[in-house]
Amino acid sequence: MPFAAPLSPHNPTGNGTGARVDWVDYAKGICILLVVMMHSTLGVEKAAGATGWLGLVVEFSRPFRMPDFFMISGLFLGLVIDRPWRRYLDRKVVHFLYFYVLWLTIQFAFKAPGWLAEGQTPADLAGNYLMAFVEPFGTLWFIYMLPVFFIVTRLTRTLPWYFVWGSAALFEILPIHSGWLMIDEFAARYVYFLTGYLFATQIFAIAAWVRENPVKALGFLALWALTNATLVFAPVPGSIAAFGLASYSKLPFVSLALGGMGAMAIICSSVLLSRFSWTGLLEYLGRNSIVVYLAFFLPMAVTRTLLLKFAGFLDIGTVSLLTMIAAASGPVILYLAIGWTGQGRFLFHRPAWAWIDKPKAAGAAKIRLHPAE
Repeated sequence: MPFAAPLSPHNPTGNGTGARVDWVDYAKGICILLVVMMHSTLGVEKAAGATGWLGLVVEFSRPFRMPDFFMISGLFLGLVIDRPWRRYLDRKVVHFLYFYVLWLTIQFAFKAPGWLAEGQTPADLAGNYLMAFVEPFGTLWFIYMLPVFFIVTRLTRTLPWYFVWGSAALFEILPIHSGWLMIDEFAARYVYFLTGYLFATQIFAIAAWVRENPVKALGFLALWALTNATLVFAPVPGSIAAFGLASYSKLPFVSLALGGMGAMAIICSSVLLSRFSWTGLLEYLGRNSIVVYLAFFLPMAVTRTLLLKFAGFLDIGTVSLLTMIAAASGPVILYLAIGWTGQGRFLFHRPAWAWIDKPKAAGAAKIRLHPAE
């Protein structure tokens, strides 16, 4: 699927057809698997008090795992950023707020009995629940941050792009560690979201080049993998470790460069993988990445507990891998079951009552639910 025209509101995919861009779904599929892998692996290792081989993959992907996710999230913003404020807020703020509140409540319902058993009082739980509207909760911080990015980008769109991007890059470079996740993650991630928005045309041009030059793209991937691995795993001298940095990849400027290079590497990989039909599962996961993101916590926790209790003959890396597979597939199974039965669609589709800019009467019958993605 070569790209013959640049990205524009009249040509949203950059290919002149209006069709869905396959490599974008592949990129999202890779990213959601990396996110699930991280949470699954770190959870298993913490519970077991030991490390496993999958932890090496988690550490290798740390510099680019979230940068690429946010870059892809900003990629199509240019198509809708000039919509009327009411519609923009509905699609880019209320939409994600609905799923955040819903799944925050679901997670609290599952975790509350354990917290009570640990000695927390109902008042403690209520306070923690309310605090989650100020400080993002657990794995849900991504969909909490997206509306913030959408609003900030809308408010600053008339400023010179180089000033806004330069400021965002400076935030990433500076050692901002306030202790508040919203502030710290905004500083660390906004530059990548903004890059997706500002440089969408160039990113699609790179994807088109990769499709036409697969051998050269593989050469870039090999060079990038070697560079990333070296900067992540090479021992650091005491002069650097004294600042609490255990890896060259966390150094100022280096982390920004690795985030950008890694995001480009994921895009290259996605374009190359999209050439093969047997990789279609990645595309499916990408199309439903938010479904996986919202619901993977429960199958992950259940699988981790069962494997650590009854599969002691397995090494920690294998336990982490099996936990990751269950965590990623569980939400998909639930989503398919909901589609088959028609029950519980509100879990992954925003119902009409949660809209503040409802479709006109002519289309309301067709759009009763707005999918999570």
